[in-house]
Amino acid sequence: MEQTPALDLSLLVWPGALLALLGVAGILACVRSVMKARNAGLSNEAMVAHMQKMGAWNMAALGVSAMGLALVTIGLLLG
Repeated sequence: MEQTPALDLSLLVWPGALLALLGVAGILACVRSVMKARNAGLSNEAMVAHMQKMGAWNMAALGVSAMGLALVTIGLLLG
């Protein structure tokens, strides 16, 4: 019988690390945006609207970072 070649899952480590770093950069960008808005002295309504928008972006960046860390973990454990 002919065997199929094994899939090298260790190739997931570097793309996963890049994805995790992109997620962390997104989180830091959200923090920077909120700090800039806080120092700008926005009205209460404008600040709440900005915080809601940044909350959504922050959760997206956290998800990207978590997916990257999951790829790194899978690549290290199964590769």
